Amino acid sequence: MNIGEAAQASGVSAKMIRYYESIGLIEPPGRTDSNYRVYDPDQVHVLRFIKRARTLGFSVEETSRLLSLWQDKSRASAEVKAVASAHIADLETKIAELQGMVGTLKHLVHCCGGDDRPNCPILDDLAGPQPVKGH
Repeated sequence: MNIGEAAQASGVSAKMIRYYESIGLIEPPGRTDSNYRVYDPDQVHVLRFIKRARTLGFSVEETSRLLSLWQDKSRASAEVKAVASAHIADLETKIAELQGMVGTLKHLVHCCGGDDRPNCPILDDLAGPQPVKGH
């Protein structure tokens, strides 16, 4: 199948397929005499694996590691679990940071009159403290 068909079958855009090929995440497919990419069902399966990993928030590097582990039938599942566990910890940190941002913004929005006056605690907070003159 051509790249458009592989994109449709895998859920990965043709642009991303080309990108993944350029960074070595996927092996370059075979080519026709006219130099068109030709994908087989196994390559589409790999693209689906990548799509799912990326949907779960794994980085390209983590996805590459997971892909390597998936393709290594002699691997220990402990390695896979370690990658996933580290990713969970990263996600939990990001969630806590996002919850902190939401809390701060809710407070600032609550303090803002939202009226015709120019005074705005949201912008004041973003601007930070005034620099001290002469320093």
